[in-house]
Order: sequence, then structure tokens, then C-alpha cells
Amino acid sequence: MSEQSGSSGVVLKYTVSPDDFTRAGEASSKVKNILKQMGISPDVIRKVSIAMYEGEINMVIHARGGDITVTITPQEILMVLKDVGPGIEDVEKAMKAGYSTAPEQVRALGFGAGMGLPNMQSCTDEMKVETEIGVGTTITMSVHIEDK
Repeated sequence: MSEQSGSSGVVLKYTVSPDDFTRAGEASSKVKNILKQMGISPDVIRKVSIAMYEGEINMVIHARGGDITVTITPQEILMVLKDVGPGIEDVEKAMKAGYSTAPEQVRALGFGAGMGLPNMQSCTDEMKVETEIGVGTTITMSVHIEDK
């Protein structure tokens, strides 16, 4: 993890390892703790934590890992998850609850129920999926910070 602060806000960077289910969720957990320390509302923290966790798990299962950049400003939390995986063949289908391409050994571990992308979308104010077969996928999500 790296962290930098500047006029654009706090920027956090994480690398997600492929097939490492023991460390999956570490980035979302670290971001959750940082947001708590910053005094961000529990509802925003919950949304960010769920969206990031689901994204991390997808990177571990499907994408041979990747990188996550989180930018925290007074207005929003912006999460960019970028991988070099196989890409998503049918984004519309992948956005449907219950649709999964996870292999059986992953499902046996309790993952791959097909709720990752739908949960990510339901927990964010904006979400954009850019994917190219054989190149990878970039998912950009934002959660707005309400005025206190």
C-alpha cells in the first residue's frame, strides 16, 4: 500500500494478488479503517467497504489480481480497480444477480455466487465498467460523501 496527500485529496494504492483468498479483502479493510479515522459517516464507509471487497474478490477469482487506487476528497471516495485479466465477455449478463463464471473450486470455498458486480453497483453512486477481452477490465466507482 502507498499513500499520498495533496490538493486532489488522499490517494491510496493497493495491489491485489491473484488466487490469494487469504489476503483478499485486506485493501477494503485498510480503507475502511482510514475512513473511520477521517470521521466519514458509517453509511458511506459501509458502501465503500462492500463495493471494494466485492471488487477485490472478483480480481482474485477472475482477473489474475490487479491494482486498486482510492482517492478520498471532501466530496467523494473514488475507487479505480484495474486488472489484466481475461475481460468480461458479457457485461450486461455479468451485472445480473446470480450470474457467475467462477470455477467450481472457487464456489466450494464459498465465493462466486454471482453477486459481486450487482453488489458493487448497488453500493455506489456511480459505476463504470470498461473491459476488453484478453486485455483486462477497469471498474471505476464513486460514493458521494453527504454533508454532515
